[in-house]
Amino acid sequence: MNMLKKLLVVFAAMAMPSLVMAQSANPAPAPMTKEVAAPVVATPAAATTAAPAADTAAPAEAAPKAMDGSLPGYTPMRPNYEDSVGMPKPKEVDFQEQFTENGQYAKWINNAILLPIITIISLFVLGLLLWVIVRFNRRANPVPSKTTHNTFIEVVWTLIPVLILLGIAYPSLDLLAKQFKPAPADAVTIKATGYQWYWGYTYPDHGGFEVVSNMLKEEGDAAKGERFRTENDGPKLLAADNRMVVPAGVPLRIQTTAADVIHAFAVPSLWFKLDAVPGRLNEKSVTITKPGVYFGQCSELCGARHAFMPIVVEALPPAQFAAWVKAQGGTMPSEEKPAPAAAAPAAVTATPIDTPAAPAAAPTK
Repeated sequence: MNMLKKLLVVFAAMAMPSLVMAQSANPAPAPMTKEVAAPVVATPAAATTAAPAADTAAPAEAAPKAMDGSLPGYTPMRPNYEDSVGMPKPKEVDFQEQFTENGQYAKWINNAILLPIITIISLFVLGLLLWVIVRFNRRANPVPSKTTHNTFIEVVWTLIPVLILLGIAYPSLDLLAKQFKPAPADAVTIKATGYQWYWGYTYPDHGGFEVVSNMLKEEGDAAKGERFRTENDGPKLLAADNRMVVPAGVPLRIQTTAADVIHAFAVPSLWFKLDAVPGRLNEKSVTITKPGVYFGQCSELCGARHAFMPIVVEALPPAQFAAWVKAQGGTMPSEEKPAPAAAAPAAVTATPIDTPAAPAAAPTK
């Protein structure tokens, strides 16, 4: 044991010089210099005021918003409570009514293919169980059969499940391919950013402005002078002060990301759900077939106030959407940008003509 300690001490002593040589020398501190303020030179007022460029215009400012969220040329659409469009119904057991082509296709697959197959299989298995209980119990069948193989039954119970899976797989894969189909080049882009705990909607095609959306409080919970939820805003816990306004009947390119933790942008009536992951930009295309107000929520557990991140999508006719964009201070892509002012021609410097010098005046006597 003592020998081992001695060896360790010798090894450490041998390694110490190499470690000291390998260590980089500390840089010498920079000499301290006292900063001397530059002398103030009086500048003419005309020189300090820069003339604005002729080809740049100041960005339009968003118009002031009323207590109900109205803007000049835009009034928030009232949700369709009568038909429960874009929102859940009381005692509803089916999917919400769909307002996108993929949503209608998916609901048809569920109601026309999956539910009938599930019902038939469940009833068939239940019938087999009842038949076995009644027909092959000990009292009704005291002498059990010695049969161990039946080729016909084995072929049937192998072939039928394969056909059932093929019948489910084809429309399912077709729906999957449609959901991953990229948006066309002329689609309207909206970037949805999840924050703890609210949403921000950016419109890069319309000037890049952002709309911040928070859940509206109930009248009894709002402070004096603060906007609260009314029936025109939407159901309780689903209404927001600012909606994600989009054009109806136009392809949309919805991009999702997050600023802090993972969120999920989900609107059931649009058959839309897409994770919002920090540092990643996910994208999905959707076309809303009917103007209306559609409600959703964050669908990823994102913290203490996860249940208070509603999503409200308001689909407007294109003309009304353009009016909303202008009221927000944005611009439509179709609007032509003002052409830059033509450069002023260079000043022509007159070349002096050589003229004979005038004779000197004669000296006076």
